[in-house]
Amino acid sequence: MRKLAVIVAGLFLSGAVWAADQTADRAANVPPKGFKSLFNGKDLSGWRGLGHVNPYEIAKWSPEEKAARQKEADADMRKHWRVENGEIINDGAGVYLTTDKDYRDFELLVDWRMMTPNTDSGIYLRGTPQVQIWDPKNESVKAAGADRGSGALWNNSDGAPGKFPPAVADKPVGEWNTFRILMVGERVSVWLNGTQTVDWAVMENFWDRSKPMPPTGPIQLQTHGGEMRFRNVFIREIDAEEANKMLQTRGSEGFRNAFNGKDLEGWIGETDKYTAKDGVLTFTGKNHGGDIFLKDIYSDFAIRFEFKLPPGGNNGLLLRVPDTKRGGTFSGMEIQILDDGDPQYKTIKEWQFTGSVYGLAAAHKGYLRPVGQWNYQEVIVDGPRIQVFLNGTKITDADLSKIEKPLDDRPHPGMKRTDGYVGFMGHGDPVEFRNIRIKRLR
Repeated sequence: MRKLAVIVAGLFLSGAVWAADQTADRAANVPPKGFKSLFNGKDLSGWRGLGHVNPYEIAKWSPEEKAARQKEADADMRKHWRVENGEIINDGAGVYLTTDKDYRDFELLVDWRMMTPNTDSGIYLRGTPQVQIWDPKNESVKAAGADRGSGALWNNSDGAPGKFPPAVADKPVGEWNTFRILMVGERVSVWLNGTQTVDWAVMENFWDRSKPMPPTGPIQLQTHGGEMRFRNVFIREIDAEEANKMLQTRGSEGFRNAFNGKDLEGWIGETDKYTAKDGVLTFTGKNHGGDIFLKDIYSDFAIRFEFKLPPGGNNGLLLRVPDTKRGGTFSGMEIQILDDGDPQYKTIKEWQFTGSVYGLAAAHKGYLRPVGQWNYQEVIVDGPRIQVFLNGTKITDADLSKIEKPLDDRPHPGMKRTDGYVGFMGHGDPVEFRNIRIKRLR
């Protein structure tokens, strides 16, 4: 575990050092190792126009309306954005420069220079505002926090982590600044000129704060009120393996290994329906049934694990089950693990999506990785509150004490239980698990 922490710490540190080493003279638009250029230094290939537009509204547009709006936005973009001497220049007006491609987890490097005092700008992540850029000396927006500097998630709620940087790291108007932005799930870290301004904070969904951040979306360069310039715009997409390692090490204190990676020691139930090999626990049963449990009883706890689904795969995490007999979904509780995007499940209810407390509380859909990739999940069970985090995003937050009637209209006596067994629920599909860790909350 210590070796893993060192590796991940190195990933964070290397980028911070790179950003700190940049100088105002670097303008070659040549990406560092592992990164790709979003800007070729010559023209705006790979970019389009898009304003401050709600992605949930975009999803409602017909193909014809979407094409017409895009044509209009692109025309506006060409009026206000241009390229000169290897720099992207905006005149302080117009739609935002937007990548053609959507991104999930990534590391983004951007150089920016404010040419006009009191300009307001920013970097939209997944089409959502924003990593703030403004003039710390702009008295007209001092009340909004401009004097505290750029580089934070200003659109977060008042008092939320990440809303303001701990110190001003901006260079004077007219000088080049460098951002390094890391985004995994809904978590964001930001460095401005080598100084960390946001540390793994949740980025709130500006468009609908009742929902988590969209799982994917474009990068946008936003400006208004004065001339802004950008260069050295590089991105490195973070794959599932790297993202999982980052998520594993964050807040890992107190967790213990619940699976030794080689056999079912410490587990009870239908252990003959699973195999353990090379650190992976796999359901090998042919039919429904195959519930296995950790041998100890748990009350309030957090459990972390990774799972990989085959096409249409189905399993579940059982919580506070009173015994090792079948039926734990109702005698205890089940957190659904399901390839809910498979066509065979197109008619399922919200309380059947992955991450749902089955029959009791619905999860936000769309945060699973593609079939065949490992997903990282954390479930926190604290009294009547159940929280589920999938690939770095909170998709369920339910207070069971406030549920008057189960969503599936079935009896759920287990929702009132305060302790029981924890385990997995076989459904006939070869679902795989690894890196299973658990800790008691008290």
